[in-house]
This record gives sequence, structure tokens and C-alpha cells, in this order.
Amino acid sequence: MYNFCTLFDKNYLYKGLALYNSLKRHSGDFKLFILCMDDITYNLLHKMTLEDVELISLKEFEDSALLQAKTTRTWAEYCWTCTASLMMFLFKNYPALEMITYLDADLYFFHDPKPFFDELNNNSILITESNLSQEYRRLLIYGKYSVQFNIFRNNEEGLKALEWWRKKTINWCYSRRRGKNMQGGDQIYLNDWPSKFKGVHVLRNKKLCLTPLNINKYHIFLQDNTIYVEDIKLIFYHFHSFEMHSLNKFTLADGAYLISRDAYEIIYKPYLEEIQAIFRNVKQIDPTYCYGFVKRKIKKILIYYIKKIFYSVYRWKINQKISC
Repeated sequence: MYNFCTLFDKNYLYKGLALYNSLKRHSGDFKLFILCMDDITYNLLHKMTLEDVELISLKEFEDSALLQAKTTRTWAEYCWTCTASLMMFLFKNYPALEMITYLDADLYFFHDPKPFFDELNNNSILITESNLSQEYRRLLIYGKYSVQFNIFRNNEEGLKALEWWRKKTINWCYSRRRGKNMQGGDQIYLNDWPSKFKGVHVLRNKKLCLTPLNINKYHIFLQDNTIYVEDIKLIFYHFHSFEMHSLNKFTLADGAYLISRDAYEIIYKPYLEEIQAIFRNVKQIDPTYCYGFVKRKIKKILIYYIKKIFYSVYRWKINQKISC
């Protein structure tokens, strides 16, 4: 049995439910612990009575250290601050848990996650590299590893890393400069884990999970209703920077990222259809629900297209150097 956890608020609810639906299709026997980052989310999910889900309210989760940190963070920064604390909370309150896997709420599974656990084997912790395409290498200042899918065992090695991570994120978890380096939220702290802690395994098979930051590195195709990344089945996709503007209007990803027609048809289109179906279901449960949509301001639209042009030129220059 898989034990997963995630966290999201009312503006990420559609994405969180899409994650849940994808787990129901592909993960077999599992439990998903959801930290509801506001009462609106908790109350709506409680009405939905989702199978294999355990809801956690902010009231029961937050301790004095988190509440103090909350006063100094933006909302996004506070959500990052809660990642390690959520897993520590679960191990403390559910001591029978042998293992917990943290999932970002904007992940979506296309296949059984078993290969991740096979790679973990007898290790205590599994982390995934950011695996950036060449044009995004500058983003390594935000961390070598990605906090998107992390497995921790409830043992000495797993708890030691979690306790250290929680203390660090409570002390400092911002998206701002810290000295000469850019502080990348919670994931910057994972940079030296393979040498700092015992039992840390870095995912070797990078094709199992893709994001907009690396999808253009690979050939993807659909065969027998299964998505392949070259010779490997895609397990999950991280819909980083995906935004909904209305039921039928979306921004697939930040303007910096290249999303091909194949990627749209094979990966994004099923996700869009899932989101739309969830929206209609939520409206049946609560017709007044009006969260989750991002207004497109003129400044943001301009930045999107500036990035699109800049990175198109940058990619062209990279390809020219390679061809030479």
C-alpha cells in the first residue's frame, strides 16, 4: 500500500483533485493525506467524501513554530515551509506509517508509481533531480533537486533528514536573495543530501517523470494508450506553472518553456479535460465556488511573450553551437 501526502488551498483545489483522480486510476491500494490550507478547501473536500483520503486541517496541523514563520512569509513561501513539517506531523500522529511520499499538488499520474519504489529499494529517502534542459540551467540557483516527489521511511535516517529540513525551512524559506545565492524555497536545502545523510537515493531513471523544464529533451509518443518517453513509460508529469483563466482558457506553462504539439496532445489535453470535468463536479456540489482561476493582467501577458521570444532565440543559439 502506498501512503501519499500533499497540500493545497482553494486556488489549487482543481489541480489537487486531478492528482487524486490520477492516483485512483493508476496507484492501486493507497491512502492520500491532504493538508487543507484553508477552511474552504477542507469543507468542500469533506462534502465530497473521497475514498482513500484523510483530510488534515490547518488548525490541527500548525504548531507555534509554524505560526510564527507564517507571519514572515508570502502564502507561497508558507506552503513551501509546510512540506517537511507535514511529513513529520504524519509520522508523529500515524506511527504505524512505515513510509510517506510527498507529492506536489500539480502532479498528474499516467502510470503506476511502482518503479520509484523499486529504485528506492532498501534506501531511506528518494529524491529527484531537476533534470533541466540546457536553456534552463541558470535555474539551478533554485536547487539541484526538485521537491515534487519525495519518499521518506519512518526510520532513523529518514527522520533525521526530515527534522533537519523542518528546522531549516522554519528558519528560512523564501524566494529571495540570501547572500550570493538565490534561496529557492524549500528545495535548495536538498542540494547536499546525498553526502549529508545516509540512505539517500537520487532517482536514476529520469524519464519516469517530466516537467516543462525538461520535456523538450525527449521524444514522447503514445502507444497502446500508454505514454512513452523514448523507451520508458511516463509515470507522472509535473504541470509546473500551469494556470487556469476560465473553464476554457488556460496557460499551459510559463512563456520560457517549450511545449510541443505532441506534448499538448498527449500530456496536456487529457489534463485539461480532467480539470474541466472536476470543475463541473465541484459546481454541482457547491454552485458558489469561484476559486482557482488566475486573471491575466496586461503586464503578465507581456512578460509571457517576452520570455517566449527570448528563450526561442536562446534555444536557436544553443542549437547553432551544437550543429557547429
